[in-house]
Amino acid sequence: MNSSARISTAALVLAAGLLASGCSSGTDGKAEDDLRDDPTAAVLKTARSYQEADNREDWPAACEMSSARLRGGTVQECADRHAPGDEPSSDSPTFEPPTYADGSTPQPRASRTSAGPERADIGAASASDVVDVPATGEHPAGYGVLVTYTYQWPDKEPETVRRALRVVDEGAGAWVVDQHEDIQDGDTGRGSPVRAALSGG
Repeated sequence: MNSSARISTAALVLAAGLLASGCSSGTDGKAEDDLRDDPTAAVLKTARSYQEADNREDWPAACEMSSARLRGGTVQECADRHAPGDEPSSDSPTFEPPTYADGSTPQPRASRTSAGPERADIGAASASDVVDVPATGEHPAGYGVLVTYTYQWPDKEPETVRRALRVVDEGAGAWVVDQHEDIQDGDTGRGSPVRAALSGG
């Protein structure tokens, strides 16, 4: 093989390598675009982080992950309203529990007692079952997420809480929680219990 042939062969190998590199780079770029276009991971992370902050009563963190509508003010004002010992003012709005189509009403959630421990033992929160949720009343359209965790008081059996969280985008990929509802028996049997809870709350 003369020197001219050797140079041509080397050029072909180099060109093939560049083409393969270009194809690989394009595939990686498409994968990155797909991750940006699919918000599922970000929505699940927001829902789980919000619930864990709520469970440990980290109000600044929970309020930071809340929508402006849900906060009802600045992050600090929201955190102050949740601070222990604060009593609601006489002009604070009151809410009646909803009545579902089958006549059931939400079961009361566990709360502190003066004779018992200050807090129950609360397990880690998990988030799953992301569904599209349409705008309802004052709530914008977004994604509904099922959040589950367990709690246990001393000498009591553990209980499981199932909550539906509405996660919305307030712009520039800032995913925040705009609504949270406990999932009740009346929410099941109507398609997605997450969507049912968020549409009735």
